[in-house]
Amino acid sequence: SDARVLSAIGKVARHLFFDNALLEHAYQDKAFPIGEGQTISQPYTVAFQSEKLEIKAGDKVLEIGTGSGYQACILLEMGAKVYTIEYNRKLFETARSFLPQLGYSPYFFYGDGSKGLPGKAPFDKILVTAGAPVIPATLTSQLAEGGILVIPVGDRDRQKMVRIRKKGMSLLKEDFENFAFVPLLGE
Repeated sequence: SDARVLSAIGKVARHLFFDNALLEHAYQDKAFPIGEGQTISQPYTVAFQSEKLEIKAGDKVLEIGTGSGYQACILLEMGAKVYTIEYNRKLFETARSFLPQLGYSPYFFYGDGSKGLPGKAPFDKILVTAGAPVIPATLTSQLAEGGILVIPVGDRDRQKMVRIRKKGMSLLKEDFENFAFVPLLGE
C-alpha cells in the first residue's frame, strides 16, 4: 500500500530480468527461476519487504542476495544507497554487468551475505532476500542506531517475515506473514 514502493515497482521493467522463454510470465505475481537454483521473488514479496524497510531517500541499505538485481533496482528507485552482496559467482557477475546497462549502479560485492559487510557498516537498513534458519547476529550488529533489518526466518520450506528495529542495546522484533524463499547460503 506504500505509494513510494508501488511507484518504484512501476518504474522497473521486470521482464528485463527474465529469460526469453519466460517473458510472457514476467508480470505475474509469482516467483520464477533465474538460474543457479535461485529465483526472482514475486512482485508482492518485493513490495512487502520494501515497505517493511521504511526506506527514506539517502538510506544506506545492505541487500543480502543480489540474485537478478531486481530488488536492488527497486531500492535504488526509492532513493536508497544500495550495497548488494551475492553468494553465487555467476549471478553476481551477471547482475554486476547487467544493472548498469539499465541505469542502476548499486555497490556490488561477491561473498557470504550471512556475514554482511562489516567494513561498510553501519547500515540504516538491511534486507535479506533468502530464507535464514536464524537471525544472524553479524547482521544485527551492522545496523545503525534506529536501523531496520527485514529477513525471512524459518525452515527450508516456509519462513516468517521478521522485522528487527535496533533501539540502543535492544532489538525489537515484529513477525509478519509466512513466505517461501530459497535458502540463505553461507555460514
